[in-house]
Amino acid sequence: MELATARLRLDALRASDAAALFAYRADPDVSRYQGWRPASLDEAESFIRNQSHAAAPSHGQWFQRAIRRHDEDALIGDLGFCLSDDGQAEFGITLAPGAQGNGFAREALHKLFDELFGRLNVHRVHASVDPRNTSSMALLKALGMRQEAHFRESLIFRGEWVDDVIFAVLAREWPEIAGMGAGIAASR
Repeated sequence: MELATARLRLDALRASDAAALFAYRADPDVSRYQGWRPASLDEAESFIRNQSHAAAPSHGQWFQRAIRRHDEDALIGDLGFCLSDDGQAEFGITLAPGAQGNGFAREALHKLFDELFGRLNVHRVHASVDPRNTSSMALLKALGMRQEAHFRESLIFRGEWVDDVIFAVLAREWPEIAGMGAGIAASR
């Protein structure tokens, strides 16, 4: 599965991406709220090898895509999603520090949602986020997602009890939200 936006390509991770993937995914500022942080370059290489076996998304398995700018081939981030058997998809996204703040995450996720709700016929897309991750909270709101729950100290993450906030959007809501484009209000 390869997708393209005005500025980005979402395609398969490559062996040559390992150093870049490790650099930003192991960065403590980037990985602070992320479930996976590679401990070594070898672990990043292994992750890419494991993902290379997946040519298409399958239910119950995370499917990871590289995020690249059209004007350069270098990896600037990655996003992943997991399809459930009941028509839902959970997603996550990570960008390298130098790519943050340029609207790339929003652009990539907008395209991913189009694909999930379109060709993949998903009913509901959702994400789990630590509320201390204010940038991700703002991104999900800007995408037009609704905050559905805030679970207090519901997860043990890296040795501490943390809150978990759930955001979601339904397939029937997406056409209107997507049509609002860049002017999506964070009022949901």
